[in-house]
Amino acid sequence: MSIVLEPGERIIKQGPANHFKGIEAVGGGIYLTDRRLVFISHAVNVQTHEEAYPLSSIIAIRPRNTLGLVPNGMTVVLADGREERFVIWGRKDWIKKILQAQGK
Repeated sequence: MSIVLEPGERIIKQGPANHFKGIEAVGGGIYLTDRRLVFISHAVNVQTHEEAYPLSSIIAIRPRNTLGLVPNGMTVVLADGREERFVIWGRKDWIKKILQAQGK
């Protein structure tokens, strides 16, 4: 599991994460670059996938509580109306870094 960078692209932050696909929390890694947010699942998951969201397509980021209780999640709202849910450590820093990468 590793990210393939575009020419000139640089990683700002990376770490372990779960990405919700339906009710399954798919384990993997999350990467923030100066251009996009990328999730790459581990190969051992039932639903393996890689998804990338250009920073320009992210219109909002909200903290969320996993299972309504655990303060370790974030929701990324995209311009097309999708809401992508992640479980991450240090969500406050992730949200801050994404906003900074967007120039906000």
